[in-house]
Amino acid sequence: MADRVHPRDSPPSSTEFKPTTPLFSPEHLQSPMKPPAPAPEQPVPPPRGTYVIQIPKDQVYRVPPPENAKRYAKLSGKKPRRSACCCCFCWFLGILVALILLACIAAGVLYLVFRPEAPKYSVDSVSIKGFNLSSSDPLSPEFDVTVKADNPNDKIGIDYRAGSSVNVYYNDVRLCNGKLPVFYQPSNNVTVFVMALKGSGIELTSAARKALVNGVNKANLPFNLKLRAPVKIKVGSVKTWTITIKVNCDVTVDKLTANAKIVSKACDYGVDLWAIIISSGIHVTD
Repeated sequence: MADRVHPRDSPPSSTEFKPTTPLFSPEHLQSPMKPPAPAPEQPVPPPRGTYVIQIPKDQVYRVPPPENAKRYAKLSGKKPRRSACCCCFCWFLGILVALILLACIAAGVLYLVFRPEAPKYSVDSVSIKGFNLSSSDPLSPEFDVTVKADNPNDKIGIDYRAGSSVNVYYNDVRLCNGKLPVFYQPSNNVTVFVMALKGSGIELTSAARKALVNGVNKANLPFNLKLRAPVKIKVGSVKTWTITIKVNCDVTVDKLTANAKIVSKACDYGVDLWAIIISSGIHVTD
């Protein structure tokens, strides 16, 4: 029987049987089908007017560099810690202010209790020796200056200490020098003391010598007296620290003799540091 021959280009017959995979194959029985993955949720857009800033993760947990530490602290609302030196300075300043306030209160109380009055000083007389203006030899002048000190306080004494100095000048040339006596002046007391001032080998310029001669002729010889005296103020049994009195007097006499008379005088004063209770200072009278 002859074989059946199909044409080369003719399509296969629609009735041709094609083997297919059975519905219940061993592969289907061994691995069940996986459910499909859920669809990803769509991101909810931010509301209008809201700004979203994305920061890399490594910058979120990173410590700020030293140059940005202050800025970081300021932006984060945290104040930097105060150093130990700043705290110590604040404590010291507070203690100093408290001590000053206590001192002011104590001074006010003492002033109300003792009612201090300023001591008074005056130059009463001047005796002059050793001026020989007819010769060009160096001079050896001597001044005996009488000073009256008045302490009008009821409960305050003045203790004049060693180390004082008294100088007499003429046209900025020092003629003689000396010291105050060491003594204690009680309250409500007037003390008169004489200061012996001496100089030696004083050479005057021709202009200064000529001015002295003209002053003798006019009975007008101006001198400057500078006094420095360390004292202590005594209140009851308590004494203050040492205080330096400064007295400057311009004294004009009529002649250069032992019986010279004071024509005019004007004194000024000052102190380095006066006692707290003597708030009015030192007053110098003519």
